[in-house]
Amino acid sequence: MEEVGRGEDLLNKSMNGYSPSTGDREGGAVNRQIRVFLRTSGDDGMHDGHSASPLLGPYPAYKPSVTLFDLNKHLRRFGLPISRLYCTQLWFVKDCGGYFGAGFTWMFIFVGEMLVLLVLLMKALSLFVVINGILSFGCAFLGFVAHCRAMFTDPGAVPRGDATNENIARMAVTDGQVIYKCQKCDCIKPERAHHCSTCRRCIRKMDHHCPWINNCVGENNQKYFVLFTMYICFISWHALFLAIYHLISCALTNFDGCSYSPGPSIVVTVCLTVEGLMFGIFTAIMCGSQLSAICSDETGIEHLKRETGKWEKRSCWTNMRLVFGNKFTFRWFSPFHATEDLCASNQSVYSYL
Repeated sequence: MEEVGRGEDLLNKSMNGYSPSTGDREGGAVNRQIRVFLRTSGDDGMHDGHSASPLLGPYPAYKPSVTLFDLNKHLRRFGLPISRLYCTQLWFVKDCGGYFGAGFTWMFIFVGEMLVLLVLLMKALSLFVVINGILSFGCAFLGFVAHCRAMFTDPGAVPRGDATNENIARMAVTDGQVIYKCQKCDCIKPERAHHCSTCRRCIRKMDHHCPWINNCVGENNQKYFVLFTMYICFISWHALFLAIYHLISCALTNFDGCSYSPGPSIVVTVCLTVEGLMFGIFTAIMCGSQLSAICSDETGIEHLKRETGKWEKRSCWTNMRLVFGNKFTFRWFSPFHATEDLCASNQSVYSYL
């Protein structure tokens, strides 16, 4: 029996011999009724062609926007198998806007480091030049790796098409419990999951879809996104400091100790100052907002929609450990180390919380 009201569908389903009409189960046990709540509003996205909403009509045919690439399968051809402790399944979102955003980000990193190199070469080789060069290029490399990890990591997608009676039967549900089903990707929707219209998947603890990484920021890649914004913020302000410092030092000596004449020196310094100031402010705001969201255990979407859930509220330190790791070590700042085995977590059966 299907009831429709206020843009939402309530569908009563029977499973494992349960019959809502009789109120009895095969074998004489009491009937347990499972109500599946079908969302028809609230999230953006496409829907499978085989399903339809009684209010909105049939949805367009589903077109996948994500490609999964098993890197380990190709590495075996060269005799380089990767341990199962490392996730080698790459998640790639097919979106033209994301291509532009990610490409622009890479260009910013490489052009910025080239300008830093030109500024450092204005002065003679010294300990100051070596230390700042290592610091700038090291953080740029870590920021680039963090960006790649954030872009190619599954942010926490819920498997499509798992809203079946068999999966519902394996869940620990109570009598009359309402189970949410996403009508756009035909999946059982866990608590705090939202549907992304670009990825066309439900993402656990989705904060937002970021075009600069061509991916959603979710449960599995939030650490990499925070590290990416943190390292880019650092190299931006560091580049701004180097540009101003070298311009002043060269001006005080009438550019006698500098490798460039006043014209090129000023052009390089102005370009680096504008780039460093613009991206330094932007990434500082993004990094600060992400750290605030982690401490408060509230995603960006939950904050905008003012959603209040029944999940357990934890301290800021506990939430930080859940994202970056149990112990405070250098791994917190390493984009090469994941908080947990993402491959195993992505292959597990998602339960409704």
